[in-house]
Amino acid sequence: MDKKSALAIALIAIIMIVWMMYQSSIYEQTPPEQIIKTDTSQLIPSQNDTIINDSIDENLDSKTILEQEIYGSLFMPFVRGNEEFITINTQNYNAIFTNKGGSLVSWELNNYNKWDGTKAQLISNNASELYMVFSSTEGKKIDTREIYFSLENISNNTINLKENDTIKLVYKLDVGNGKELVKTIILYGDKYHIDQNIEINNLEEYIRSKYSLIWGNNLPPQEKDVSNETSNSVSLISMNGNITEFDASNDVLETESYTGIIDYIAIKTKYFTTAVIPQPWQQFDGDATISGKKRAVNKDNLKEYEFAINVPYKGGKQSNSFKIFIGPIEYNLVRSYGLEATVDLGWRFLIRPIAEYVMLPFFKLIHNFIPNYGIAIIVFSLLMKILLTPLSIKQLRNASYMKLLQPEIEKRKKAAGDDAKKQQMATMEVYNQYGINPMNGCLPLLIQMPILFALWRTLNGFIELRQQPFILWIDDLSVPDGIINWGFSILGMTQFSGLALLMATTLFIQQKMTMSDPNQKMLVYIMPLIFLFMFSNLPSGLNLYYFIFNLLAIGQQVYMNKFSTKRMTLEQLKNSPKKKEGWLAKQMRMAQEIQKQSGKPMPPAMQRYIDQKNKNTNTTNTNSNAKNKNHKKKK
Repeated sequence: MDKKSALAIALIAIIMIVWMMYQSSIYEQTPPEQIIKTDTSQLIPSQNDTIINDSIDENLDSKTILEQEIYGSLFMPFVRGNEEFITINTQNYNAIFTNKGGSLVSWELNNYNKWDGTKAQLISNNASELYMVFSSTEGKKIDTREIYFSLENISNNTINLKENDTIKLVYKLDVGNGKELVKTIILYGDKYHIDQNIEINNLEEYIRSKYSLIWGNNLPPQEKDVSNETSNSVSLISMNGNITEFDASNDVLETESYTGIIDYIAIKTKYFTTAVIPQPWQQFDGDATISGKKRAVNKDNLKEYEFAINVPYKGGKQSNSFKIFIGPIEYNLVRSYGLEATVDLGWRFLIRPIAEYVMLPFFKLIHNFIPNYGIAIIVFSLLMKILLTPLSIKQLRNASYMKLLQPEIEKRKKAAGDDAKKQQMATMEVYNQYGINPMNGCLPLLIQMPILFALWRTLNGFIELRQQPFILWIDDLSVPDGIINWGFSILGMTQFSGLALLMATTLFIQQKMTMSDPNQKMLVYIMPLIFLFMFSNLPSGLNLYYFIFNLLAIGQQVYMNKFSTKRMTLEQLKNSPKKKEGWLAKQMRMAQEIQKQSGKPMPPAMQRYIDQKNKNTNTTNTNSNAKNKNHKKKK
């Protein structure tokens, strides 16, 4: 093996080892039930929080005094009461609301399960969401989760909505004399969203300058592999059509503020999202804040987010409306809400357009005719192989030419001795003599790379594959299909994937068939091993695609080697028509001209290369002239 090949292998190995060690990083263990609650005051712009103690009546009991210190005399009357819940059941979800703040305390999906078979729950335990926080005119920070609202015109605790049904929940905080805070929530029988209207009537003596609508407790994990799920977790904010991602990559709480036209703000995991969309669309001019941190729970890395939309209040009567989506990241569904950015389809300037407008519709079209997703992936692989055949044929053909030339190259390099420069010139002589550009095999592969990355992004987060079985041991196409599990981490690995093992085997066969340089033979063994480790952590649906794709490539290679009528011998390759002057030949010609101008002789090996090039050019010109003469005689 030459030094360059050894260095390349070493670099690849180092990168893979570092990557796997990073994946297996173990942080301080924390029981999962100890959910870190971020201080919601950090989500609100700083205000005067001075507690006014002079107004406290010393004759009150200690509990009342404490309540007055915390909530002030304005809101203290509303912090005592009986908590009441109302359950709304629809075909898509079961939701529970409480009269404490008119908040959402449960959102259970009917069509999606957690990894353990229970229904997916998108509200953290003991949490309330879509609550309000504001500063009172007494300088108290009021969290509506501690304030009791009255529920108007609803007598039943459980309501079942049919497909076309709707219901309106009206939560009211009435302070008298026409002064009130009203939260109106509309739910639909066939939707994944609710409409929420917040109306403030004449509360300028109670609320100072603004309030914040908050989602404060992230989205709870739904998958067995929590780290993989939350590695795809980010918070998004869209402002006037521009998407900004907030990624909680540190174990210290970070907060970012945003000001402008806010389209929506969201939190997403791998398969689910919640988003608040101010209404009317793209007409809310205000500010928002996002907070997040990364922490470890029992060897799993969790990312936790919360966000707030801060709404100015200038007094009098004011009404603000929001559409709140809470559901699966299914492309057509989220796109109908303008939330397609929550679907992770890769780099938006190259990979995403291919995945979004070609791969995703193509795969969905196939599934319309083939209900089994495993078989659909196999057909998808076959059709993609057919579409990429022109590129792969050129790549394989160039590889076969290189294999034909390898004995001649080795012969010339041996004759050049140990001089590396002479060996390189000898190799160039062979390429020029036979009209081969070694880069021709790389170009088709480079063209395919964006397509292959787009395929990866399409299948990696495709929620339709979630919990979909295929055959034999493959019971979920969205997770790794482990066949050997040793129960502890080795460079981030705890198992071997069956399909990854099959994929690595086909990769080994491919390289064995196409590798021509004996100095690179170690790559034949090392690369499949590296890919086995990498792909054992990927979803089985993705590994199924690559396994079938590689299998088809092997079949194509066998056909070209054994049965193709266009196979060439070394002599045929030498006598085949040469293409126009390429980049390498042009550089050599320019080097010759510079050498002549300097008056110094060319190196022998380079001179032989140029002489051979000139000879080939003259031969081509002679043949062309002869053809022209014969053509004239016939006339």
